[in-house]
Amino acid sequence: MSASAAASRDATPRLHLGLPMWANPDWRGGLYPPHGGGEGHLGDYARVFSAVEGNTTFYSGAPRPETVAAWARQAPSGFRFCFKLPAALTHDRRLAGIEDDLDAFLAALAPLHDRLGPMMVQLPRDFGAAELVRLEALLSRWPGWLPCAVEVRHSEFFHKGSAEAALNRLLITHGANRVMLDVRPLFSTPAGGHPGLRQAQHEKPKRPLHVLSTGSFPVIRFIGHVDEATNIRYFAPWIERLALWIKQGKTPCLFVHTADNRRAPELARRLHAAVAERAGLPALPAFPGECQAALF
Repeated sequence: MSASAAASRDATPRLHLGLPMWANPDWRGGLYPPHGGGEGHLGDYARVFSAVEGNTTFYSGAPRPETVAAWARQAPSGFRFCFKLPAALTHDRRLAGIEDDLDAFLAALAPLHDRLGPMMVQLPRDFGAAELVRLEALLSRWPGWLPCAVEVRHSEFFHKGSAEAALNRLLITHGANRVMLDVRPLFSTPAGGHPGLRQAQHEKPKRPLHVLSTGSFPVIRFIGHVDEATNIRYFAPWIERLALWIKQGKTPCLFVHTADNRRAPELARRLHAAVAERAGLPALPAFPGECQAALF
């Protein structure tokens, strides 16, 4: 994979900021106007955020052609969809013999060509060093125009031993980005009586954070707590690191979650403001829902 070819689309250093989705009724009255359907949510979302995690493809595979065409109409040129490869390829078939299906998946997304950010390859929790040969085969034929980000979850990739060294060498060789899943704030306290926190702690893997940029598009998935002060404390070290990567000409992708995602837009705005001040980035636009509320 040619990292330089993928990076050429984002020649101007910047930060792509996004959330795990764009359709969430809990965001009405803030990110979105308080009334109305979800048809315009992507357009409103893309007025504020410049990227989104494409989790739906992980569960449902390639979207329908009319859906992709609608997304292409609503998203501006600077927007980045960071889809996940379908679980049918990564988990069910564990990257084995997926060449034709991968090509078909990418062909389905072709209308979004210039708006595709790092495609995320989320691997199963038991996908370890013995199967890296399959990942190597995938990266060897990965299209040079499309950035790739790999998220590993097997514990042996977090011990700073031979397995992790082999993984990092493989990613660096192919210019692929290692997804950095930061779950420190999520697991900083017991869930107690908060159902959203309890569910998130059950679903997310509790793995150490290893901060390492192996490609031109460092991908950070920051999984926040329900307590804002906790999130701010754990995010503080990221401010300097993100500013450094931007200064180096890289284009980080920061995806902000919270345990129940109700306040994810507000948290993302606050975290972005801290990075923007340090890195000289423009402020985010106002939330469309807040602008509408101000008129009345």
